[in-house]
Formats: sequence, structure tokens, C-alpha cells
Amino acid sequence: MAEAKTAVANKPAWVELSTHDAAASRDFYAQLFGWSIEVNPDPQYGGYGMAKISGQDVAGIGPKMSPETPTAWAVYIGTTDAVETAKKVEQAGGKVVMQPLEVPNQGTMAVFQDPAGAFISVWQPANMGGFHAGKPNTFGWAELNARGIDKATPFYQKLFGWTEKKSPMGEGQPGQYTEFQVAGESVAGGMEMNSMVPAEVPSYWMLYFNVDDVDAATKKAIDLGAKQMLEPQDFPGGRFSILADPQGATFGLLKQ
Repeated sequence: MAEAKTAVANKPAWVELSTHDAAASRDFYAQLFGWSIEVNPDPQYGGYGMAKISGQDVAGIGPKMSPETPTAWAVYIGTTDAVETAKKVEQAGGKVVMQPLEVPNQGTMAVFQDPAGAFISVWQPANMGGFHAGKPNTFGWAELNARGIDKATPFYQKLFGWTEKKSPMGEGQPGQYTEFQVAGESVAGGMEMNSMVPAEVPSYWMLYFNVDDVDAATKKAIDLGAKQMLEPQDFPGGRFSILADPQGATFGLLKQ
């Protein structure tokens, strides 16, 4: 797995939904994206389901670890050493929420909170190298919506070595859009949270899934019980929409 470990270092490596109704969530995403979801029968995995397309891992869906945890998607950034990464977190101004934990026969995970309050996870691969992405119905993009993006970007620079490429937001929108890069490759994005977002909404990472047709996929999601948060619209790199699934987790659809 040496190649997999190298390939995912400091880039999004996995996405995972923690939900209050894992069975209903599996059904929704299986119908929306055509995922085949296999639940591990071993009790130590807590009912975790592995979503696949053509036999390749694309995402995970599992029950929430605690009642107070929100139903939400999480992004994992690849690391070659989760323990060493965790040691850097507080020095970089963040907080370790969950110390590195070995997932039997799969890899090691940890959960952090950046200085703006957004949660971010890391994954050190063992047998499970990461997701299959870049094609329709797989992970497309991760985007930080921060209350204080200037507090967050130095954290990610120190933790993952990300550099920044900034560009103006779309027409009529204030501020700049940040592309986080690794060796010149854009791996994630970030921006200041819109001032119209209710004050109780904390900083968060938004996940987007690639689709062939944003409008058609948005309609399908709504027909399956999702709530439209932002209607399909164009941006300089393509088209997107934002929805909340029937269990309340927010996600985006993207065509680049």
C-alpha cells in the first residue's frame, strides 16, 4: 500500500456520513448515486457501511458515535503519520477532538477542530488506502466555509503544507475564494461564510459530489426527500447546487 499512502498524503482521502438513521441514509444515497452499500457485520465496526461503485470504495455511512453529534458529512485528509499530525494541531492553533485511533486492519483516524471552529479529520492508510474519486457519483470537492477564513488558512498551511491560490468571488460577491494547493494542484477550497448565514451555524466543511447533470440530480434528490438549500447555478468552473438530505446532512452536487 506504499503507493496509496503517498498518493493521498495532504489531500482529501475519504468522506464519511455520520447519521442518526444509517439505514435511511444508505437508502437515499444508494438511490441518488447508484451506490452499492455493504454494511460490515463485525460488531467492532458499529454498523459501518462501505459505499461502492463498480466494486471501488467511494464513501462511508455509519451511525453517529454519540447523540449530540450532528448528522453530517466529514472529510478526511490523508497523512503518512496521524500521531505526528495530531502533535502539530495545538501548535497550529487548533484542537484535537479525537486522538489517533486505529481502525482494525484498515488504518488510523483522528479528528481535529481548526481555529475557526470547523471539524477536519485525517486518515493514515493501512489496508484501506482511500476513496475512488473524480468520476460521476463520487467525491468532487471539499470547501471550507469559515467564520474567519484568515484564522483558518495558516492552520492548514502548518498542518498539511497547503499553499493558497486566491481569486475574486463571483460577480456581486465580496471577498476572495481560496484554493488550497499541494505541489501546484488544487485539492480543496475555502471562503468566508456568507453574512446571511444564521449566526448559530458554525464553520464547516462542505462536500460536493460529481454528477453528470446538476439539474437532473438535484430534482432526483428532491424527489427522494432532500431539501434544496441552493438551486442549481453556474460558477466560473461549472455548475453546482446544495441540498440537505432527508436526515439533515448538507451536501453539494457539482459538474465541472
